[in-house]
Amino acid sequence: MAKFSLSSAGVSRRIAEADSVAVIGLGRFGSALALELMDYGTEVLGIDLDEDLVQTLNGRLTQVVRGDSTRAEVLTQLAVNEFDRVVVGIGGDISASILTCSVLLTMDIPVIWAKAVDDRHGLILEQLGVHHVIYPEEDMGRRVAHLVRGAALDYIEVAPGYALVKAPAPTTVLGTPLGDTQIRRRYGVTIAAFQHSDQAWTNADNSTVLESGDTILIVGRTKDAEAFAQLR
Repeated sequence: MAKFSLSSAGVSRRIAEADSVAVIGLGRFGSALALELMDYGTEVLGIDLDEDLVQTLNGRLTQVVRGDSTRAEVLTQLAVNEFDRVVVGIGGDISASILTCSVLLTMDIPVIWAKAVDDRHGLILEQLGVHHVIYPEEDMGRRVAHLVRGAALDYIEVAPGYALVKAPAPTTVLGTPLGDTQIRRRYGVTIAAFQHSDQAWTNADNSTVLESGDTILIVGRTKDAEAFAQLR
């Protein structure tokens, strides 16, 4: 079932002409992603079958519409085929996720991101030709595991075996210009940025002198970055 009007189709086309993304599936993942995009100035067309979800996000996204994304005629009338970037956040109905991605691929959309709930779902999406398959719950589980292990305040895996770690600055590097500490040679990591107290983050360089209470961003191989975050 679809619920939209010719006027909403016209609005969709105007959104597609801007810096915009269509987000299909407005559950916890899709709605969080859509709202974050809006916060950073990206126009968002949101689509979901659930009337309650659509009403909840009404006025918070550029446009939000109730529609069946598995039907090509619905997506065409909403001008989804005119978007350069589409995210499929459907997780509760794997069949709907697969059918939606299949329809989008026939529209030759340049970049499609899709959420997978497990490896089998992800494999099917990859075989269909979805450009970016993501595993939010699996990725979050790995991230939290690294935070639970030690002193890291935050952790982002940039690539397998390589990470960006947020941590308190260890005493071993305080009061000395970073260029004189030989951190890269001794620990295999680089301090990319730092924050004094509650001040803004600043890029670090060889002349940076860290103080007690500073927070730093460490870049390097995961094991090296985590080991450095453990220093006191």
